[in-house]
Amino acid sequence: MSLSLSLFLVDPEVARAVVGSGDVRVRRAIGGRFKQEMSRDDDYFAHEIENGAPTRYEALTAVVEGGPFEERHAFQYGYAYRMICAFHGRRLWGNSFSPFRFAWLGHVDEALKFLGIEAVTVSELGYRLPEPLPSADLPGHGVWSPDACAVALAQYEAVGEEQLAALDGDVREAVEELGTWLQEARTHPGRGIVGFLS
Repeated sequence: MSLSLSLFLVDPEVARAVVGSGDVRVRRAIGGRFKQEMSRDDDYFAHEIENGAPTRYEALTAVVEGGPFEERHAFQYGYAYRMICAFHGRRLWGNSFSPFRFAWLGHVDEALKFLGIEAVTVSELGYRLPEPLPSADLPGHGVWSPDACAVALAQYEAVGEEQLAALDGDVREAVEELGTWLQEARTHPGRGIVGFLS
């Protein structure tokens, strides 16, 4: 099974504050901005919706209101939260992380450790959704805080060319791409990186 990592440069606290806020204006703004995307997603998940899953907009409404949630349709709330992060942030591209097999994240994490970059791991971007959202297998979710990004960037910038040259080509490319995400975070103080594995 192939996976993909969607990444957003966003203040994690701003995105998280939308959950349960009841902010109708924000919900409507997100719904308007992503209207076409939500329609495509509803077409894609038509079978699940026919079997009781909420539409993407219904899921967004539940996330903004803080519930109610249906555990068996947790994936819809995860994708709704991804829209919140996209709305409040900016997409980061990860060519090395789409598509890939799950073991790939572990290979990249091993390379990061070898290089002395230990403040972040790519595998942590695929865990649980923030509470009170129900847990979903996919999408997974994880956060690199602004502070973690700053420490990881310092570790990345301390890596020598010889160390990078010792990596397999695809792994090196992934590490260097990760470095560009961290550099983007530095140019936007207060923003971290939020990832969604799907």
